[in-house]
Amino acid sequence: MFQISTAPNQVWEVDYRATDAITLNGQPLAWDVVDLGEGRFHVLYEGRSYNAEVVEIDHATKNIVLKLNGQRVALAAKDRFDLLLERLGMSNAAATKVNELKAPMPGLIVDIRVTPGQTVQKGDPLLVLEAMKMENILKAPADGTVGSVKVTLRDNVQKGQVLVQFA
Repeated sequence: MFQISTAPNQVWEVDYRATDAITLNGQPLAWDVVDLGEGRFHVLYEGRSYNAEVVEIDHATKNIVLKLNGQRVALAAKDRFDLLLERLGMSNAAATKVNELKAPMPGLIVDIRVTPGQTVQKGDPLLVLEAMKMENILKAPADGTVGSVKVTLRDNVQKGQVLVQFA
């Protein structure tokens, strides 16, 4: 089950797990959808024809931008876990975004493995920091895009110094 909204006062309950059909606000959704490929669809609903195109999907935030008959429509989806967090007053807990990587200890930058604009996934190596004659590979704490690298090769850094900023 998902809760889909286009505005604060426009909210729909969509259940795609129903055995015979998708339901919209508890009612079966009677529609015909033809996949035209490349994120484009033709939809027949209540005797009307719609051209739909998926413009953008952000899986992390569950935001979707569609074009319906040429008009942009932004959708926000919440699954049962998002709704539970919201009821518990923790709706921002899942949206925590990492903005920067800081030096965990003083040391010397001996390798830089990323460049600004590069997309990284959680656990990807970003930098190598030498401290107490040991090389420490500093990894991406979350998925993201490198905004800027704040150090250069052979820089001495202090604990807590910003090394990489994410976009």
